[in-house]
Amino acid sequence: MTSRIAALAIDSIEPGVIADFWCSVLNWRVIEADDDGVSIAPKDRDWPTIDIFPIPERKTVKNRLHLDVRADGASTEDELQRLLELGATHVDVGQGPDVTWVVLADPEGNEFCLLARTVQEL
Repeated sequence: MTSRIAALAIDSIEPGVIADFWCSVLNWRVIEADDDGVSIAPKDRDWPTIDIFPIPERKTVKNRLHLDVRADGASTEDELQRLLELGATHVDVGQGPDVTWVVLADPEGNEFCLLARTVQEL
């Protein structure tokens, strides 16, 4: 027997805002929401969920774990523009000028990366 990832957890001051952001980024949906948090999942529920839990304090340091995403059905440049329009921001975490990914943050500052190759190029 082995273990499987069941969920990724994100702490958030406003779980609904972060859930809406990631649902838009990933084309997922909210599957559960109450005062204890919000869970989102793909429409086919084939992947682990992302669970967003309320906390009182803002993020203060770089994440020790982050998500990497790839454009699916669009160019990386178009996807970058879409993510920025959804509320992502560019972040400098010390990456050099020659990296092939773009470091971004969600509306509460949680870093994630947009990788250079699209899903179709894999």
